[in-house]
Amino acid sequence: MTQTIFPQLDIPHTLAAGPGPGATDARVLQRFGAAGMADHMHPDVLRGMAECKHMLRAVMGTDNVHTFGVAGTGWSGLDCMMSAVMPGDTVVAFVNGTFSGIDGLTLRMKAATAEELAANSMDPQAASVTIVEIPHGQSVDGATVEAALAEHKPKWAFMAHWETGSGRVNDLRGFSDACARHGAMGLIDAVSSLGVENFAIDDYPGVAAWASCPQKGICCLPLTYAPVSFTDRYIDVLRATGARTFTHHPILEARHWGIVDGADVEKGTYHRTHSAYAVAAFHEALRLTLQETLAARAAAYAFHEAALREAVEALGCTVTSNMTSLVVLNLPADFAGREMELIQKCRAEGFGIWPTLSAPVQIRIGILNQLSREAVTDIVERFAAAMRDLGAGTDMDAVYGALSARYDEAIAAE
Repeated sequence: MTQTIFPQLDIPHTLAAGPGPGATDARVLQRFGAAGMADHMHPDVLRGMAECKHMLRAVMGTDNVHTFGVAGTGWSGLDCMMSAVMPGDTVVAFVNGTFSGIDGLTLRMKAATAEELAANSMDPQAASVTIVEIPHGQSVDGATVEAALAEHKPKWAFMAHWETGSGRVNDLRGFSDACARHGAMGLIDAVSSLGVENFAIDDYPGVAAWASCPQKGICCLPLTYAPVSFTDRYIDVLRATGARTFTHHPILEARHWGIVDGADVEKGTYHRTHSAYAVAAFHEALRLTLQETLAARAAAYAFHEAALREAVEALGCTVTSNMTSLVVLNLPADFAGREMELIQKCRAEGFGIWPTLSAPVQIRIGILNQLSREAVTDIVERFAAAMRDLGAGTDMDAVYGALSARYDEAIAAE
């Protein structure tokens, strides 16, 4: 057997202009890099974790004691949230894109009986789970949720707040109200909305559990902490039924964050090895979010998304999304079918945009932590140049006119 020692890995900087991960703020990176080597039970690490859980409650707008971060990406947080779903549990899941589709698969795996899992372990058809499919490019509305929950009366109901796969915002108020009316415990994937939209989770009492991610609205590296929050009702159910996991068990995870028997305590108990670097970065990301305020950040996202939307429409594209951190678009009709060619060209030039991961193929351009006129103009110019290099006509006067109209009007209003 031969042994190869490869050259040192150098990864170049790219402009992250997709649905996520987003660009991590320089302050967060500085805290990550400045943290000293410390064991996971060091007093300053534990103090940082205690402060994080309190700041996270403020960011999420909740009095839920079981609010903390799950080490890993958004998938880690989602898996933790879904850990209370047991084989045979009745579930209704609303799917309107790639990522809510994966969430739906996760729920089918969790709720499948041993026989159903053995019959098709990678794609179990759990009889207790109802998947309500919404066509690509459409949002989940309250009437759809109401009808499904009234018919099936499930123990659990699931929805993604923002479906990044198609760029659609779903009806959180309608979902919560329907869950409350029909006694379902709502589960919400808030991976793309937390830190971008201004909302407080306690305003949605039909939702029993929430899971988000570190690398989008919170802008804290892909591998730090995925925010989760659980109501007392969820925790009571979990205590009664248990969960077939150790690593992502919400009650066990909470103990390391100093949450024991439904109350904050001075010192948590060991559950996993936490990183001082990750704690320091997460702590600073939460501080930054609170200093900016969710209201100000949400307004900035809405403003700059509108500028990006108008600029790409001036290039002849059609935007089909309604998120404020991302535009999902179709290319001009005479350029349709070349989406992947265009995306690969952009990526090769250090400009990271994304396709949709399900049909029909569309282009996704994001502005996570790119909230300035200069950043949005740079994104638009790079995208227009790529279109032009592949032979598309681009009216840059119209593009700059759209950007100027949006930004100059804001300056004048000040």
